[in-house]
Amino acid sequence: MQDGAAGEAERRREGRTGLLNGFAAYGMWGLVPLFWPLLKPAGSVEILAHRMVWSLAFVGVAMLFVRRWAWAGELLRSPKRLGLVALGAAVITVNWGVYIWSVNSGHVVEASLGYFINPLVSIALGVLLLKERLRPAQWTAVGVGLLAVLVLAVGYGRPPWISLVLAFSFGTYGLVKKKVNLSGLESLAAETAVQFLPALGYLLWLGAQGHSTFATEGSGHALLLASTGLVTAVPLVCFGAAAIRVPLSTLGLLQYLAPVFQFLLGIAYFHEAMPPERWAGFGLVWLALALLTWDALRSARAGRVALARAAAEAAAESEAAAVAAAGVADGGAVPVRPL
Repeated sequence: MQDGAAGEAERRREGRTGLLNGFAAYGMWGLVPLFWPLLKPAGSVEILAHRMVWSLAFVGVAMLFVRRWAWAGELLRSPKRLGLVALGAAVITVNWGVYIWSVNSGHVVEASLGYFINPLVSIALGVLLLKERLRPAQWTAVGVGLLAVLVLAVGYGRPPWISLVLAFSFGTYGLVKKKVNLSGLESLAAETAVQFLPALGYLLWLGAQGHSTFATEGSGHALLLASTGLVTAVPLVCFGAAAIRVPLSTLGLLQYLAPVFQFLLGIAYFHEAMPPERWAGFGLVWLALALLTWDALRSARAGRVALARAAAEAAAESEAAAVAAAGVADGGAVPVRPL
């Protein structure tokens, strides 16, 4: 009895730890628009290159602590997985670069839209590339999302290309990570290893041209550029801690924290314009996400009910078999419920 109570207390403690790490991860991702402007006058490409170089440095230190290196040998012996890692590094480079540029160019709200529509893009990629079948609510959500993009295109006077590039690059990145099948820390180590030499080469070239800000804007600015690796690695570590402790449905709900924070920062802190047509487009996106969330929760509930029913039936069958075996051992005829 005490063991059961202790086990339940441990599960609750793990659940709380997972939730705190989930809030920390998505909270940091949501507040990161406050960080990139601090790195000016460095340009977006210079910031991106520093992020790649310093991310590998911080991840390397983390890997020394966890002492997990077997995956690297396995990866090097698999050219197909190496190619996928290189593809993942390429698309996340596009994602990071466009995001940094959009924040420092006054497009925080449009960037947040990219992460709002990312679940819809992931579903679309699943249908197109993995031949997944959608439930009616998911089809409806995708249709509403397409309508939202059209409304926003009218509102902006152009397609919301920042949002679309961010959503499709991150959706493709998620698809590649699924195929590579590495943990978050190991995946980031592999991807930043691919990014490292081109990024370092660009920074050296920039310094040779006299355009680098790393050594010309003071030690504080240099430390901020170096901390881009920390800003990249810490939320990922928190996310990894949350992913193994909380249900996937809970993690799916937490993911909306980041674009919500970004959206609010864009309006309240960066004072970006939100004319009525943009509110209409965002409203349609939120309607699509509400449909997806409702469908996911309903599906998860149905799955739990089916699992509980199957477990109960299995227990009943096991009990009936045990009774029958006991009856045979006693030499008696015990009626058994037909299967």
